[in-house]
Amino acid sequence: MVRALVIGGGIAGTVTAIALDKAGFTPVVYEAYDRTAEGVGAFLSLAANGMNGLEALGIRDVVHGFATPRMVVQNGNSRLLGEFESPGMRTVPRSDLYVTLRDEAARRGIRIEYGKRLVDAEGPRARFADGTEAEGDLLIGADGLRSRVRRLIDPRAPEARYVGLLNTGGIARGVPVDTEPGVMHMVFGRRCFLGYVLNPDGDVWWFANPAADEVPDATPEQWRAELLRLFARDRTPARSLIEATPEIYAPWATYDFPRVPTWHRNRMIIIGDAAHAASPASGQGASMAIEDAVTLGRCLRDAADVERAFAEYESLRRERVEAVVAQGKRNGDQKAPGPVGRLLRDFFIARALKDPNRDEQRWLWDHRVEWVS
Repeated sequence: MVRALVIGGGIAGTVTAIALDKAGFTPVVYEAYDRTAEGVGAFLSLAANGMNGLEALGIRDVVHGFATPRMVVQNGNSRLLGEFESPGMRTVPRSDLYVTLRDEAARRGIRIEYGKRLVDAEGPRARFADGTEAEGDLLIGADGLRSRVRRLIDPRAPEARYVGLLNTGGIARGVPVDTEPGVMHMVFGRRCFLGYVLNPDGDVWWFANPAADEVPDATPEQWRAELLRLFARDRTPARSLIEATPEIYAPWATYDFPRVPTWHRNRMIIIGDAAHAASPASGQGASMAIEDAVTLGRCLRDAADVERAFAEYESLRRERVEAVVAQGKRNGDQKAPGPVGRLLRDFFIARALKDPNRDEQRWLWDHRVEWVS
């Protein structure tokens, strides 16, 4: 059987390994860290297109979390700008999704090796920092934003672009919010963007995107105080959520790739964030990785050889993922405008959401990748 080396044991790498196993390959996943990612990370929402990708692999039902079928858009005064349906979307802790996928891979007999940080590769022959090597018939870089495989494929590959926003958030307990469980609120505050959703168990999951030139060097309590300051002028639940959150996620910077020119060379290819990281404002990072995995698995299953499969994969994916990256940048740019920009933003968002025939982002969620072509 054809042996595939999958570099990166996160969501992208694990789903890719499952797709390759389904296609009749023998995947082995190599994860740089020496332990699993249980308990690591915040939460994410899988849009309908991501859930459809899991369905194509027969693993949709292993994802739990809770349904988030509607989004409400507001400004910092809590004025409703509009709302829309997001059918099929589920919100889940990143760690839970990772564990679920890892356990599914193990159930299928897929091997995952930890502590294997890639340092070099000659085609599908990989060398790791611990001195070990592995050889396969192809090598897939699912190793994220700072991908080593991307650099090996093209030493001139561009660096990621910082989009000017930080990510943070947490889980608030005991805060009454005037909403139904599963309704995702997207709030364009005066100084900071807020998203929050009521879990059916009563907790409120929230995130915020402060504009910043760099990640601040702050203690947890200093960071909490800074968030309270940013939301001080808003009439939203933000301050109550921040105060009721035992542990606020340390802020991290967000990046994207407008375009990565070279995705594959010499039986090596990059997928997911390694090839096309999108701003979290797109809401599509994990879903794009799942689409990639299904598409690549199908192309490798059907093509006469690896290079043809890679070329077909790129022809099917590049236009869409670059459009998603561009949409994510536009969404993110709306989160931190000046006073005049806020007025214009609110006007155009409200007008767009009131038009029943105008849904500029429907193409993101309605896309479906099929296993049977």
